[in-house]
Amino acid sequence: MKQEIREMIYKGSAKRLYETDKAEFIIQEFKDDTSLVNGKKKAKVRNKGAFNNEISSYIFEYLAGFHIPTHYVRHLSNCEMLVKRLEIFPLELVVRNVAAGSFCEQLGMKEGLDLPHPIIEHYLKTNRSVHPMVNEFHILALGIASPEELRQLNRLASKVNVVLKSFFGRREIKLVDLTLEFGRHNGLILLGDEITPDTCRLWDRKTNKKLSAEHFRQDVEAMSGVYEEIRNRVCTKVA
Repeated sequence: MKQEIREMIYKGSAKRLYETDKAEFIIQEFKDDTSLVNGKKKAKVRNKGAFNNEISSYIFEYLAGFHIPTHYVRHLSNCEMLVKRLEIFPLELVVRNVAAGSFCEQLGMKEGLDLPHPIIEHYLKTNRSVHPMVNEFHILALGIASPEELRQLNRLASKVNVVLKSFFGRREIKLVDLTLEFGRHNGLILLGDEITPDTCRLWDRKTNKKLSAEHFRQDVEAMSGVYEEIRNRVCTKVA
């Protein structure tokens, strides 16, 4: 059934959100826009929106098979999906499986080291370019989530990570880390936002080639190739 698009309610660097004729649903549109060179320069990446929409739709449908509740309803068009409207927790949960990026810089660890156990970090979403890391005490003191909600968030993040590590592994991709967002919907906590190369750090399992777009910030054509490669490897059923 076609959804009637109404007012745009959010415009970000990678997505737009639109109201529909049903209050509980919104349309999430993926854009071709990206940031280059420390986020100061903007550019268009060929087919990025379509690739990310296809990747995220496929993964949300896969997660549903493991009883992981998400905001995803269905794929609508090339760059659009229908999702449930969420009251978003102002938190990003970063799950790390391998030492990489800022984690190495902060702790002086060698990049590429497999962590003995996944690490879950919490970052407060603000209007600033850098989101501060917060702990359980911050989250509870600021009223961001109740103790039970925080336990649910951590459990869901851990389960998503376990499922996706296996999912990517069967496609010869190492899930280094991923960033997750959650929200409330009719009393339930659902996984929201997207699961794409923009929210996951991915390496080839055999060569350790870095497949995340962040490593190609000065080459728009190479970035398009990364999204396409991930789409081709992800959106294929494997044994």
